[in-house]
Formats: sequence, C-alpha cells, structure tokens
Amino acid sequence: MSGEGNPAYGHRPFTRSKSHFTDRITADGEDGWPVAAGRYRLVVSRACPWASRAVISRRLLGLEDALSMAIADPIQDDRSWRFTLDPDGRDPVLGIRFLSEAYDRRESGHPGGVSVPAIVDVPSGRLVTNDYQRITLDLASEWTALHRPGAPDLYPAALRERIDEVMAEVYQDVNNGVYRAGFATTQEEYAVACAAVFRRLELLTDRLARQRYLVGDTVTEADIRLFTTLVRFDAVYHGHFKCNRWKLTENPVLWAYARDLYQTPGFGDTVDFDHIKRHYYQVHNGINPTRIVPLGPDLSGWLAPHHRERLGGRPFGDGTPPGPVPPAEEVPLPGRP
Repeated sequence: MSGEGNPAYGHRPFTRSKSHFTDRITADGEDGWPVAAGRYRLVVSRACPWASRAVISRRLLGLEDALSMAIADPIQDDRSWRFTLDPDGRDPVLGIRFLSEAYDRRESGHPGGVSVPAIVDVPSGRLVTNDYQRITLDLASEWTALHRPGAPDLYPAALRERIDEVMAEVYQDVNNGVYRAGFATTQEEYAVACAAVFRRLELLTDRLARQRYLVGDTVTEADIRLFTTLVRFDAVYHGHFKCNRWKLTENPVLWAYARDLYQTPGFGDTVDFDHIKRHYYQVHNGINPTRIVPLGPDLSGWLAPHHRERLGGRPFGDGTPPGPVPPAEEVPLPGRP
C-alpha cells in the first residue's frame, strides 16, 4: 500500500467539491436510471458523514434487500476508497478493488476526485451518481415502491420547504462548517468558520429545547443530516478540527437530542466510532502528521437516558421502527459504546 493519508489537508484552502455525477435514479427513469430492486449498489464509508446519511436513510426505509451496500475501508490510500475490508480486497458484487474503477468506467479523467456516497449500476459496473445532497432525498421520495411496510416519510411533501431551509442552514454552518474550520489555512479563516459553527449550534439548541425534532413531530431528513455531524463532534471535530468552544456533552439540549436519535433504531446501529476516529486521525495527516488516534472520548454516555420523549413527537410517525440490522451489516464491537 502506498500514499496513505492526505498531506494536503491543512495546507491548502478548503473548498468542498460539487458532485460531478448528478444523474438521478427515479421512479420514471427520466435520467435513464429507473428504480429497480437489485440493480444498484450503494458504496459508503461508515467514517464519512455524507455517506452515513445514505446508510441511515436506507435502513430507516427498509431498502436493504432492494439496494445492496458496500462498505469501504476507512483508511484511504492514493487511489482513495478501497475495498480492503472484503476478502481478497475486492467488492464481492462489483468485483473491483477501488471505487475509482466504477468512476473510470463512467468517465475517464473525471474531475472532482472519488467520493462517497456513490451508487453504482451493478450490470455495467458504472457509477450512476455521487450527488450526496440528492441521493437520500430520492431514496425517500422516488424509491417508495420498494420501501418496507411502515417506513417513515423522511421528506414529507407538506414540510419540504421548511426542511430544505433548515438543511441549508445546517449544511452551511455545521455540516460543512466543521470542515472549513478544520481545514483552514489561516487564523482568520478558522475563526470565522468556527464562530459560525457554534452560532448555528446555539440557534439549534433554542429550537430543540422546545421540540423533539427539527421539523414537525417526526424524524425527517433534516434530523439525519444534523445527527451525522453531532455524532462525530466530540470524537473528531472538537479536537481534530479545533471546534472546541464546547463539547457536545457540555450542551444538555443537543447532547440529549443526539442521544435520542442514536438510540432510535436506524441511527446508532449504523455508527462505527472506530472507523470514524481512524479515518479522520490517520487520513488527514496534513493536520495530524503523527497519525496517532486518541483513546477517547468515553462512548458509554450514548446509551444513557435522554428523556426527550417528554417533548412528545413520534419518531416514525404512523410507521414503525426498522427491523434488526442484517447480520452482515452489524457494526463490529470496537465501533460501539
């Protein structure tokens, strides 16, 4: 293995790349990719917050049998995401060693790097989309014919305008804000980004002190997107990305909200703290050149009572929780509290 990590982080100005492949998989197949059980494979890293959105959505909606999932090694080398967790270092369905092979089959010399989440067309081995902002919305709204009985409505039509507004604020200041702080190359750039992170978190605290979920009285896509940042906050963003005005565990409202979601089936049972910590501390060696992974924080608090049910709300609305995690997709013990 060569070229582990990425020494550029912390030395070059940070700009999040736009998704280059934005085809959509829809019920009507307008882009040439119709929804079909078994045709596509979702490629993720449990370390990546953008990919974790898709992992949570797929599980809440019960799409495990319809959309298979490949889990990449949290440690990348110079060819990016690789399937070294699988026997012989190959994805057993796609037969490839690196996700880049599916990208190259779609377009040689493509710009923008190799990112997850990605959905690959199994028959052709070609990438369909890496549009992390759109994938989960389509899973919720276009894949409905394949949802499990009792699946929640994660993107209800009546609330979409408000959900979109909240998600845009969370993306700018929190989801992407922690990266802008962590990869800043000047003190001023860092200070602006870090201040924006905590300003937005304080506004979200005010909202969540009064209501159990971000929009409406059930879990929506907005909660998924905030959760994937909060669950990583103390483990990596507080120290590694220097977002350290306070810890998540020091904010009673957000800590209880995050625990509530973690303990909701479909959320915490997809989280691998071992993958998260090893990825950030060992891949971003421009920020952490020693590649030492910290021993903490203590994870046991994630299982403590949250008492958020006092605020009302029903996690799944008129639906039901997802069933047990498929055995092949269970998070190994080192990644759990």
